[in-house]
Amino acid sequence: MADSTRRGFVTGGTWCVDINKVVSHWPQEDGLAEYLGEERANGGSGSNFALDMRQLDPEMPLETIALVGDDSDGRFLMGVADKARIDRTQMHVTTAANTHYTDAFVSERSHRRTHIYFRGTSALLSPDHFDFGKVRARMLHLGLPGVHRVMDGPWGDDANGWVAVLKKSRAAGLQNNMELASVGSEAISRIVSPCLPFLDTLVVNDVEIGALSDLVTSPDGVTDIAASERAARIVLDKGVKDLVVVHSPVIAIAVAHGKPTVFKRSVNIPSDQVASANGAGDAFAAGMMFGYHEGWEVERCLELAHASAACSLRSLATTGAIEPWQECLALANRWGWRS
Repeated sequence: MADSTRRGFVTGGTWCVDINKVVSHWPQEDGLAEYLGEERANGGSGSNFALDMRQLDPEMPLETIALVGDDSDGRFLMGVADKARIDRTQMHVTTAANTHYTDAFVSERSHRRTHIYFRGTSALLSPDHFDFGKVRARMLHLGLPGVHRVMDGPWGDDANGWVAVLKKSRAAGLQNNMELASVGSEAISRIVSPCLPFLDTLVVNDVEIGALSDLVTSPDGVTDIAASERAARIVLDKGVKDLVVVHSPVIAIAVAHGKPTVFKRSVNIPSDQVASANGAGDAFAAGMMFGYHEGWEVERCLELAHASAACSLRSLATTGAIEPWQECLALANRWGWRS
């Protein structure tokens, strides 16, 4: 049973260094493209969600559980956590591998991103790194399945390490949310499906919900709204306790047991404000879960989720442009909403 007297979030899973690189375009194999800029920043779901949440609410209690290397990248990430006032008591350090890093390429032409990563310490993260007896937060935000070799495999009697962690979290009285990565439909279905009965909420994109439901939800990259709603209901019925949310560039869909579906169109952000879509999904999840944590109505949660995602589009880095939640909503209302 979740303890309503708790407050705040603990993030678990991926912390990595992103080397964000703007390129003229994404070339074909044997093609040629030009570098137009580069910066070093934090990345990964554990990092991005926590930093987005800190910017949405400077007073929200935040903790994290992760594994980094005893190297310059690991020290960089620890410094990021300290600067953001994220409790990193359980940010473990190992000499067995170098810190996970990602080359994150962003096309100047399309603003789409392509990630090529070195797994490093993420391959060694295991359920043994998670001690929820030390955690004071109310909610766990966990990710990324498909990126962590040990967590992705069987763990004792459990289907995988993610299930083991979610069970430990729930036994300690936390509510569980999960974030996914673009690792392919087969991997998403195989790894995440056993986790669904141990989740209170799930916030995913239109492609990921298709992988979990075995429906085609984004044919040719265009969101099929009706199919996405059906897929969300299927996933909810597979065991998610409270709420499934699906987001896309044009719309968000929220389904809950015994309640009508809630739809919310996205923010009509001016094209000259868009730098990169890198981290927009994390920002959406942070906005959504902030409102959920605060007990808002679902439609208002979706508004902040879209507003947070829109604000994040203004930066090349994943967490470089989030504002306090009131300002995110004000910007969204100024830009307007898609019809």
